[in-house]
Amino acid sequence: MNYMLNLLSGGEITIIFFAIVLIILVIKGIRTVPQGEQWTVERFGRYVYTLEPGLSLINPLFSRIGNKVNMMENVLDIPEQDVITQDNAPCRVDAIVFYQVIEARRAVYEVRHLKSALVNLALTNIRSVLGSTDLDIALSSRDEMNNHILKVMDAATDPWGTKITRVEIKDITPPKDLLDAMASQMKAERGKRAQILDAEGYRAAAIQRAEGKKQSDILNAEGELVAAQRQAEARERLARAEADATKFLAEAIGSTGNNAVKYFVAQKYIEALSDFAKSPNQKTIFIPMEMSSIIGSIGGIKELLNTVSAGAELSSPPPNIQQTPPKMSS
Repeated sequence: MNYMLNLLSGGEITIIFFAIVLIILVIKGIRTVPQGEQWTVERFGRYVYTLEPGLSLINPLFSRIGNKVNMMENVLDIPEQDVITQDNAPCRVDAIVFYQVIEARRAVYEVRHLKSALVNLALTNIRSVLGSTDLDIALSSRDEMNNHILKVMDAATDPWGTKITRVEIKDITPPKDLLDAMASQMKAERGKRAQILDAEGYRAAAIQRAEGKKQSDILNAEGELVAAQRQAEARERLARAEADATKFLAEAIGSTGNNAVKYFVAQKYIEALSDFAKSPNQKTIFIPMEMSSIIGSIGGIKELLNTVSAGAELSSPPPNIQQTPPKMSS
């Protein structure tokens, strides 16, 4: 070693010394900033500039790294707290906050302890929002409350170079007795709705039944009307047929109609006597005393038959033929 020092002059030794010192300073001044972070550089305690991700060089003699700031989105857990709602209902609330540092300088030098400031800001805003909201609304409209808290906190943290991306209320827990009362209320409300639905269903069914009965009565009345019309038409046609038959018979006989009446009476009389004769249980036949009436009826039948046969054979009107009625024998 002494031999090497003897070979070097004083100036060379000085150059080597400064070279070694320079190498050490360069090594100490090289900084590698990872992705997702920014480092602040301070000189004599004052902020100078910010190192971006990658390889950077600083003056190791007068400058130093002040703070290493995470620029990625972070999750901040908000501890539970007791809150009283607008309708004086106590409950416990916990939430989470998502935030991201946009500017490292303001996040470091505009606020002390950024996370603690965000936690306290979230707690106060949650308490303020729930304090002005009823419990039922708070339980059913968390999205509106989250958006309101987000806007307030984002405006408050803008000077800190921090952006609030999301606020989520995880849970709102009322006391057990209040939960029991809410369950009873919900049960009663559901029972009320069920009764209303039953009443509406019964009303609708009654309306449908009445409408069906109405339609049935209308159809029955229309059917009865049509049936009555058909029966009237049938009776009218039957009466016309009987009138036409009587008229035709009177014209065929060519007389006043007295002989026609005698013809019908004699015909029915003979049919009745025939039925008596055919009866197996009838052994005695009673004949009326007015035999002359029966013989007169038979004579009327003969006269009718002669008149009809004569009208059928002659095309011209028949001459006046006077027939001598048969003599009655007692």
